[in-house]
Amino acid sequence: MGTLPEGGTVRPMTRWGDPVMHRPCRPVEAFDPELHALVADMTATMDAADGVGLAANQVGVDLRVFVFRCADDGGVIHQGVVCNPVLDVPTGAGRRLVEEEEGCLSLPGAYAPCARPDEATVRGVDEYGNPVEFRGTGMLARCLQHETDHLDGTVFADRLSRRIRRRLFGEAEIAADEFPDDWPVSSRHADG
Repeated sequence: MGTLPEGGTVRPMTRWGDPVMHRPCRPVEAFDPELHALVADMTATMDAADGVGLAANQVGVDLRVFVFRCADDGGVIHQGVVCNPVLDVPTGAGRRLVEEEEGCLSLPGAYAPCARPDEATVRGVDEYGNPVEFRGTGMLARCLQHETDHLDGTVFADRLSRRIRRRLFGEAEIAADEFPDDWPVSSRHADG
């Protein structure tokens, strides 16, 4: 089980359409106080938005790092920091896709069914450069894949049909008034 830092500052969420969301992020090379502060801010932002994961480009930073706090299919909560993640999902006969509703903090208020493998493993290093590996099933597998996708410049709408994508963006437009430009720093959302 990993750990997450405390004491960060909530940052505004970067939205889909911003260029940093749609290109691969740079590898983390410096495991310094600046990175530690970023990871603490990402954790605070994820928590303020009631999320289960957050990638650095979702707060506008072009670095391959994400944080997460998410349950597996057994209800066990896993959390951690992953820099320079390498994702491994089953292929061939061992691959089982599960289609479930998925959302994204960078397109708040909208959800759509998205098929993903039901298992995933991510390997990388933490914010201090120590090796980490997280293996997950259920929502945790989905989270590890979703956050690694972000760092590769992929948003989950890229995995959807045009018809489902149009519906997703329509839902986001309807909910837009609940999420001000600096959300989750300030919020009009009913939950907070």
